[in-house]
Amino acid sequence: MNNLTTEQVVELDKGSVWHHLTQHAIFESQDPLIVDRGEGLDIWDIKGNQYLDATSGGVWCVNVGYGRTSIADAVREQLVKLNYFAGSAGTPVAAQFAAKLIEKMPGMSRVYYSSSGSEANEKAYKMVRQIAHKKYGGKKHKILYRERDYHGTTIACLSSTGQEQRRDQYGPFVPGFVEFPHCCEYRNQFGEVENYGIKAAQAFEEVILQEGPDTVGAVVIEPITAGGGVITPPEGYLKEVERICRKYDILIHIDEVVCGLGRTGKWFGYQHYDIKPDIVTMAKGVASSYAAISCTVTTEEVFKLLNDDPADTEGYFRDISTFGGCTAGPAAALENMRIIEQEHLVENCAHMGEYLYAKLIDLKECFPLIGDVRGKGLFLGIELVKDRESREPVHESVTAKIAGLCMQRGLIIGRTNRSFKEYNNTLCFSPALTITQQQADSIVEKLTEAFESLGEI
Repeated sequence: MNNLTTEQVVELDKGSVWHHLTQHAIFESQDPLIVDRGEGLDIWDIKGNQYLDATSGGVWCVNVGYGRTSIADAVREQLVKLNYFAGSAGTPVAAQFAAKLIEKMPGMSRVYYSSSGSEANEKAYKMVRQIAHKKYGGKKHKILYRERDYHGTTIACLSSTGQEQRRDQYGPFVPGFVEFPHCCEYRNQFGEVENYGIKAAQAFEEVILQEGPDTVGAVVIEPITAGGGVITPPEGYLKEVERICRKYDILIHIDEVVCGLGRTGKWFGYQHYDIKPDIVTMAKGVASSYAAISCTVTTEEVFKLLNDDPADTEGYFRDISTFGGCTAGPAAALENMRIIEQEHLVENCAHMGEYLYAKLIDLKECFPLIGDVRGKGLFLGIELVKDRESREPVHESVTAKIAGLCMQRGLIIGRTNRSFKEYNNTLCFSPALTITQQQADSIVEKLTEAFESLGEI
């Protein structure tokens, strides 16, 4: 800490740092969490307290865990050799990672680099809009997004986000983005129906027909809704959405910013559902957050739509991401992928995800507060309810209290946070893909203690 005392660092933080997603009035009565170091799944704050991090860095991104010296070494070596050149030129490390990434994504062809998930989604939206102008005279420009999904923090990304509290006070929004109904079977909005997944997909088609299929250019979907409550798609849903999109010539944009690079027990979340997207965006797990990098990956068909006429001086994708040219990102991503492959972390994620899921199901039997357990791989959620029969959600303060009780016991968990008016009632678990059975048991043990303590308060 450069010879500063703990107290001095705390005061510097309070006086100088603007924290994300934080009402700073809380720091009038307590100190901010200031994380000093990490190793594996464990972190230590500057006061020496140790925590098991079941969130992979707070926002599900440190997939291979903390303290990976080989990634840091790869980044240093690359930065000394060449730290940056604009993305209008190539670099060996960017070419190598793009080719390696495409190997994991059959049917995909091109990688466009930028530096955040929001930016990756913005690039995809620009591609859709430009294709609308080039191919459809500007008419097929609308982008449909799903209720409860989240796609980023910029105004355009918030315009495509189905979480009302995240959007609150940031309008007016970008025109041309249209919401369609969610697919959370636990929160069935259609009454008693068979084949809920097909019904939810039909609701999507109804919005297309209302808007006019000739005006809709793309749909953006999280394969598993993340901050909206860890919602896995019901049986048949994504395959039917794909069929509908092909019927109306609508591009499928899958937002893998959270799910990508092994989080769900496959390399990408959409690969669980046998669909072929046109555009895939990713960020958090690409380099396990050892460097800033995001990718907008497209099929060759999408690429050619924006590169079809060399004589058209405005016909190519006229976009730039300044830090998309930084070589630290692909250098870290290459080593990150090597680690995932060599240590069989996708397989470990699938195996340990099943183990942790079963443990959480057992926990549900003990605490009526738990209404639903869902997810895939090491991407799991527990939805809390006041009453299982009515499924009335608990207030956000309850999930906050449980998260606080876990932290007192040295466990950091996630939760839906100021996203909805009613449904900020899901606890979220996304530990590093390196998790062991002993660490999974520790998560469940500390969580059980938190639930038991909740009843005593």
